[in-house]
Amino acid sequence: MPVWTWFSLQKGRATTPWPERPGPDGQEGVLGLPRFDAARCSSEQSGCSDCVAVCPASAIKRSEAGAVQLDYARCVGCQLCTEVCPESAFSVSHDWAFGVRDKSDLLNPAQAAPTNPDAAKEAELAQAMKGFGKSLHIRHVDTGSCNGCESELQALLNPFYNLHRLGVFFTPSPRFADLLLVTGPVTAAMREPLLRTYEAMPQPRWVMAAGTCATGGGTNGGGYACHEGLDGILPVDVWLPGCPPNPAALIEALLLLLRRSPQRVHGGVYESA
Repeated sequence: MPVWTWFSLQKGRATTPWPERPGPDGQEGVLGLPRFDAARCSSEQSGCSDCVAVCPASAIKRSEAGAVQLDYARCVGCQLCTEVCPESAFSVSHDWAFGVRDKSDLLNPAQAAPTNPDAAKEAELAQAMKGFGKSLHIRHVDTGSCNGCESELQALLNPFYNLHRLGVFFTPSPRFADLLLVTGPVTAAMREPLLRTYEAMPQPRWVMAAGTCATGGGTNGGGYACHEGLDGILPVDVWLPGCPPNPAALIEALLLLLRRSPQRVHGGVYESA
């Protein structure tokens, strides 16, 4: 008997039962994106802009009226805002499941009152996803990332997460793909290959922006040779910020697309499971 087989038999099953059943998600004690309590922010009175100045990704901005807003689509989770805010409006959290269908849900506070989703559109999407509820094939395209997201994507295939058990697989060919998973801020050199990959996919097809670079440009987007993520390039069905998003967050976002997991973030506010 090979040594590795004997070792595996001794260790037993390593795969977590999560998310199908209660079990560890592998993210215990890991810091997530910071929480922002707009009610505690007194910037309009004090003129404080420490959080704006310290944010390396321009995720925090002040309006002309003085109100502060956090855009999770651009947040890299550096936690610097939690260190400089004198009012503790920004606080450390373990929130990581930030996958949303509508990018506006990543703004805190929300720019407008939440609207009810179009019932007809939701029914159409639910009907389209019925054939993919138990099986989904992904074509991943790196459009200029630092490879942090790619490292987390590789972890999906390890024995602990074992993505295949959920009926989700990666494919090298866009012609066999249902979902285009994009990482990176979309450099000028990768824009055309990205569009060609999308056009080669059969209908119905979906797009997921994974990682802060893909959702908002991160710290690298917006230069002369680099776009600020997928916005305005492809129709995105799921936005997942994070620098990088951890494997559990990627799984929850994939299940969100498949209507097998609820969305946790609404109007920039994280709702615990």
